[in-house]
Amino acid sequence: MADADHMPMHSSYMDYAEHERTYRGFTFAAKWGTAVIAGIIILLAIFLV
Repeated sequence: MADADHMPMHSSYMDYAEHERTYRGFTFAAKWGTAVIAGIIILLAIFLV
């Protein structure tokens, strides 16, 4: 059942520039998202405790 796709997937079909751009965007968002959440938690700990 896993091979019911019937469409060959070769690396030549992949747009590496777009893949790199997407990966960099994801890592950028993950890094800054984590920093913002950590900052919010620290501020909550300072001002609410």
